[in-house]
Amino acid sequence: MVPRDASATRRKLLEAARDEFAEHGISGGRIDRIAERAGVNKERVYGHFGSKEELFKAVLIRVKNEQAVSLPTPGEDIGGWVGRVYDSHMDDPTMIRLMMWESLHYGGDPAPYEEPEADHYADKIIAVARTLGIEPDDRAARIVMSLLGVAAWPIAMPQTARMLTGRDPYTDRESTREHVVRMANAIAQDIRRQQE
Repeated sequence: MVPRDASATRRKLLEAARDEFAEHGISGGRIDRIAERAGVNKERVYGHFGSKEELFKAVLIRVKNEQAVSLPTPGEDIGGWVGRVYDSHMDDPTMIRLMMWESLHYGGDPAPYEEPEADHYADKIIAVARTLGIEPDDRAARIVMSLLGVAAWPIAMPQTARMLTGRDPYTDRESTREHVVRMANAIAQDIRRQQE
C-alpha cells in the first residue's frame, strides 16, 4: 500500500477548488466536482478543510498570496505598475473572478480572513505614498484602491467595457492597457501637482 501524500492531496484540492469556485462561486461550487477534478475521494475535502466555506477561504488566501508575490511593489513608475497588474489579471482573470464571488458571498460584511489579508496591501500603500510624496494614510490607501480599480475594471466588467468603448477589452488588449497606464499616470501626476 502506497502512503498518501497529504500535502500533494491538499495542493490538488486547492487547484481544483480554485477552478470550481472561479467558475461557480462558493454557492454554486460543488464538493463532488472539486474532488473529481482533484482525483480524490469527496471525504478528503472535508478531511483537509472541514467545510466548503473553509476551502473557499483557503483558495482565496492562496490566490491572494500568489498575486502578492508575483506582482512587485509599486516603484517610481506608477503607470508601469498598474500596467503589470492589468497584464496579470488579463493573463489569468481567476483572481478577479474569485474576488467578485467573495464580494457576492459576504456582501458588505467583512470576510473572516480580511484583517490578516490587509497586510498584503500595506506595502503597496507605503510605496505609492513614498512615490507620490504623501503620507501613507487613508488618502494613500484610497489612491491605491483607485489604481487597482483602473487596472481591474475592464477585466471585471468586460460587457460594460465593450458597450462603452465598442471594443472587446480582451481582443483590444493593447489599447486598453495603454489607456489604463495613461489613467494611472494622470492620477499620479495630479497628486504630485497637489503637493507642489
